[in-house]
Amino acid sequence: MSTTERKPSPQASTARMVLDECMADGACVEAIIARLALRFATGIDAAELADLALDMHSADLRKRDRLERIADLLRHRPDIFAMLRETGAAVRHERNQEEADAAVVKRLAAGFDAAAMISLPASVQLSSLGDEERLSAATDEIVEWLERHGFTGADRDILDIGCGIGRFESALSGAAHRVVGIDISSKMISIARERCAKLRNVELRPTSGLDLAEFGNASFDCVLAVDSFPYLVLAGLAERHFKEIARVLKTSGMAALLNYSYRGSPALDRADVHRLAEAHGMQVVVAGEKPFRLWDGNAFLLSASDGTLRPNDCSGVK
Repeated sequence: MSTTERKPSPQASTARMVLDECMADGACVEAIIARLALRFATGIDAAELADLALDMHSADLRKRDRLERIADLLRHRPDIFAMLRETGAAVRHERNQEEADAAVVKRLAAGFDAAAMISLPASVQLSSLGDEERLSAATDEIVEWLERHGFTGADRDILDIGCGIGRFESALSGAAHRVVGIDISSKMISIARERCAKLRNVELRPTSGLDLAEFGNASFDCVLAVDSFPYLVLAGLAERHFKEIARVLKTSGMAALLNYSYRGSPALDRADVHRLAEAHGMQVVVAGEKPFRLWDGNAFLLSASDGTLRPNDCSGVK
């Protein structure tokens, strides 16, 4: 059915607005498909979204090419779009007023368990479209960025908060002394252990998600958090984790927070990260940049300040 024959759904105007926003911020095709799947779990089908994309004429050839590729995928692979919708819907990104922090974490853990059962790649990066090769390429791009910023090294001990299925443990194991991954999802930890079973310098642990109490002061050279802080923000635990990251980092250690929240306000995210970094003895080196081609995450890189007495760090451990 053509766009002239199809009766527009009630969500058509909102979908067009979302497409406009995605095109304006330069998101890749895969990221746009993922955003559409998250935003429109029901109420509009892939075929109508494809028609909307084709209706958005642009004089910019690169934008036109992206719109045509979006429409092509939606029209010819509705199964992928359906899978992304199901995976995204497994994890609820809203919080009830009466929910305690711990209850939010418990609910999120169950959601991640369910998402992993639908699609492993999509459960940790929806814009992978459920494809292992796409996920691997995006992971490698992030690791290359970390390496350029001095995050890796044969003497580095790295903590990965929200390790998921162990993709960064596998990718970083050859560029670090030790990599410790933690996650609230028992299913994901189980999968990560299977994937990393032969990597002797990788350790994977379930965690409460409430703090980093299982680790001592100055235990790590670097802390990585890829797409985990948005859920800490949702659960009201972001500030506590800033304090904990500052505590477990060694002097001059680094923290990479790749996506701080899903609030849709880069300015608010930057303000919060700067405020929390200053409060806990860290400096912001990279403030919300979008350095990746294969993933639309915002990158924050922080450095622990030399000579700063960090909260709860009275042990003298260096």
